[in-house]
Amino acid sequence: MKISTKGRYALRLMLDLAMHYSQGYIPLKAVAQRQEISDKYLEQIIHRLSKAGLVQSARGAQGGYRLTKDPAAYSVGEILRTVEGSLAPVSCLDCATTCDKIESCLTIGLYRRIQEAVDGVVDNTTLADMLQEAEQKQA
Repeated sequence: MKISTKGRYALRLMLDLAMHYSQGYIPLKAVAQRQEISDKYLEQIIHRLSKAGLVQSARGAQGGYRLTKDPAAYSVGEILRTVEGSLAPVSCLDCATTCDKIESCLTIGLYRRIQEAVDGVVDNTTLADMLQEAEQKQA
């Protein structure tokens, strides 16, 4: 599995919003500056996250974006799947029920174990976990 730039930036964007969670709405330009990411690229990403209900927007002078729930309620897997789609290591896991070789495939078991390992990590790691890990690194 390889996470694209879009996935990596989405995670950085969400972590930035999580770090500033108590401050309310955060302008996207501020996130772009802190993260050193093009604000145009972040606009594309934030649109997907907003459409999925992961962030909320407000217009006006005090506008921007904020998380719709506490950072501990977001899994990394939820964020990555929103912008990346499937995290399956091979496409046949996405359509295993339609593959006519699934019963005789010698590698499907390995691919399923890889998928379970990836899902186990990303689905059991929250934004709050990542922030806590970063704080421990800095201490």
